Amino acid sequence: MATIDTTEAQHQSLALVDHLSRMGRRRSEEVLAPLGLRPRLLVTLTLLRDHGAATQQSLAASLSIDPTNLVGLLNVLEEEGHVVRRRDPDDRRRHIVELSPGGAAVLQRAECALAGVQDEVFGALAEDERLQLYALLLRATGGHVPTCSEAAPDLQGDC
Repeated sequence: MATIDTTEAQHQSLALVDHLSRMGRRRSEEVLAPLGLRPRLLVTLTLLRDHGAATQQSLAASLSIDPTNLVGLLNVLEEEGHVVRRRDPDDRRRHIVELSPGGAAVLQRAECALAGVQDEVFGALAEDERLQLYALLLRATGGHVPTCSEAAPDLQGDC
């Protein structure tokens, strides 16, 4: 095993994490494009799958985006058949958004494609090293695993 210069390691770890992040984001966007998804669309589908149907207002809050931007995002997802919007029977002014079967299917394909990206980015690491890296990163973040919107705040307006 190569000797690591500890001075360099102390000062360059963040740069390496940033580089891996950029590699992962670039490849992620490439594999999502053929599915007609962008990161913010993927996050929306994931939220709906993981938390169930939601009002547009609560979905906008979860995504940390302006409700008017959410409408455009939902228009795209609805046109593709990934979500269904319906009036709330208790309050006709509100819309309920839910994941459609087609949306669940495209989300599953996207997650498989993204797993492949993770394998590419971390391909030089053995499985036990990947687990160790995850544990170290988790410890470095104080045990906080960020939500998709926290992990990609620069995508706030991406719809």
